[in-house]
Amino acid sequence: MVALLVLSPQLVSTTVLSRVTVIKENKGKHLNMDTQTKHKAGKGKLFIVATPIGNLQDMTFRAVQTLKDVDVIACEDTRTSRKLLDFYNITTKLMPYHDHNEQYAAKQILDLLQAGKHVALISDAGTPLINDPGYHVVYLLRDKGFGVVTIPGASSPIAALAASGLPTDVFTYLGFLPRKGKLRQAALTRIADAKDTQVFLESPRRILKTLQALQGLASMGMRPCVVGRELTKIHEEFIHGTLDEVVAHFQVHQGRGEMVVMIGAGEAKAIDDAMILNALREAQEKGLSASASARQVASMLSVSRSRVYGLLHPKAEAS
Repeated sequence: MVALLVLSPQLVSTTVLSRVTVIKENKGKHLNMDTQTKHKAGKGKLFIVATPIGNLQDMTFRAVQTLKDVDVIACEDTRTSRKLLDFYNITTKLMPYHDHNEQYAAKQILDLLQAGKHVALISDAGTPLINDPGYHVVYLLRDKGFGVVTIPGASSPIAALAASGLPTDVFTYLGFLPRKGKLRQAALTRIADAKDTQVFLESPRRILKTLQALQGLASMGMRPCVVGRELTKIHEEFIHGTLDEVVAHFQVHQGRGEMVVMIGAGEAKAIDDAMILNALREAQEKGLSASASARQVASMLSVSRSRVYGLLHPKAEAS
């Protein structure tokens, strides 16, 4: 998880303000040049270019021009990218950059930039590095003092969140959740405990299982939930309601297309004794001992163990 902060102009340091983007001419081509002073003069730059997430018309003028002007385009799948490039009559040379060759390809890109070439990095869909390859080369180039310029555009998490109707002032993006084990359980618990909107991606094969796993956590069933699918395409759809209602939808309707899942923050509720006793009973019905049940309930409901033990052994508490 990465935390993002938006600062007002008054809070931005003079160091940041000294970073300027200008237009320079490069052999008849016009590329945005990042002029941070630490960048090596006369060397190439890497352009991070967002591409459509479904609708080919969702390319910016700047993105199209950049892809035409650079010397090489690094992409995940050359066949997928060629469809987009053909649509915009872009004939720039392609090179593969994906999870399986990332370190080798990053070195190739570094060599190109050292030779004064400009390279664009794209993914199959959306903004590179957001659940797509690219981190290794960006880190490497920044470390070596080369310029990295972002050409913003489509991003499925942001597009879905903007249309969700859930609070957007503070949110957490989790990418794809772990598929199993302690890491998955920790991610689900994190979502349940969150005080802001939670956003993550899920495949149609796992959507129902994941939502049901969240539904099984305490007080999750009534949380607001929105699932966006097939974004920007003809069959774009948003399923919204409580988590219980969205689970019921997917029990009847099969999910199709990659999905963005958004869970609203839980409301702070007073934990009364009846809630604690119900949770204790459920824990003991699952075979947990009295002490293990008390520990689990105290952690799950964020109440003190002494309070739980007091309800579990009322006579001992009274004496």
